[in-house]
Amino acid sequence: MAKQPISDAAQTFGARVRARRNELGKSQERLADDSGMHWTFIGQVERGQRNVSLHNILKLAEALGVDPGELVRGLKAPES
Repeated sequence: MAKQPISDAAQTFGARVRARRNELGKSQERLADDSGMHWTFIGQVERGQRNVSLHNILKLAEALGVDPGELVRGLKAPES
């Protein structure tokens, strides 16, 4: 059974990262190289399986050529 996203926010964030990466024609491996992260981490982010730190959001945004706010705009924290 596939691991589920950790939250709706993480799933949406990951979908935004994937969509922008695809717009740029980058592979996960290329995005990983450009952001200084491991490609398996990128895959987990895109599937919503990681809680991404502020520093990693900034690195991803820079590698994707977007304002970090575009990746997180409108996301809601999960309910406890």
